[in-house]
Amino acid sequence: MSRFAVILPAAGMSTRMSGYQKKKPFMELKGRPVWVRTAELFAGRSDVCQTILVISPDDLEWFHETYRANLAFLQIQVVAGGRSRAESVANALAAVTDEAEYVAVHDAARPLLVPKWIDGVFSAAIAHKAVIPGLPVTSTVKRTTVASTIAETVDRTRLVLAQTPQVFEKELLRQAFAVYGPLASATDEASMVEAMGHPVYVVEGWPMNIKITTSEDFRLAELFVNALPRPAAGGSGHPFGDELWR
Repeated sequence: MSRFAVILPAAGMSTRMSGYQKKKPFMELKGRPVWVRTAELFAGRSDVCQTILVISPDDLEWFHETYRANLAFLQIQVVAGGRSRAESVANALAAVTDEAEYVAVHDAARPLLVPKWIDGVFSAAIAHKAVIPGLPVTSTVKRTTVASTIAETVDRTRLVLAQTPQVFEKELLRQAFAVYGPLASATDEASMVEAMGHPVYVVEGWPMNIKITTSEDFRLAELFVNALPRPAAGGSGHPFGDELWR
């Protein structure tokens, strides 16, 4: 069985969330923190040998105090983040165990996955070494000017919205981080692998796999939690939450 390490970036400032006192990974989604809902999707898998959560250095002491029980049960490793997403992922990548053959990077603020979706992207990574889920663009796309007028209508053929988990052969991802620069300019891991000239395979993404970025996203996530595919018979036996999904 191929072995995966999972990196969950959660070190952002959540500047686009309004009306909430906590950063988005720590907000309670239907009674449970967003990051817990995300982490348990990976920590309980037999093919995942390591789950690393990246937290802002300013939050580390509070986080360990608040979530001590969750961290112990889920066996989560916590790493301090950097000044940008890529720097945070680089810190976690340095801590990835030798046992892992592949590394998955998944936004901690994307808690709406089910195991069969993860199965698909993990299998594709084994076949192609670099894979992301991408949601086909279905709306008409316009490019605007600085004056907010339409400059052109963009051909949406083959356009996708990149999602996570983005999964790569471990040494390929490490090489991408070693040669890419500056790290702060990278928007996702796939762009760094692309920059080396290595092909990144795209599997079809999932509309409910939204990233919670704004207060509107959070309200949408509250609706989607109960709209995910039905839970497995017998449940997960998880002491911190509700059922895991097929």
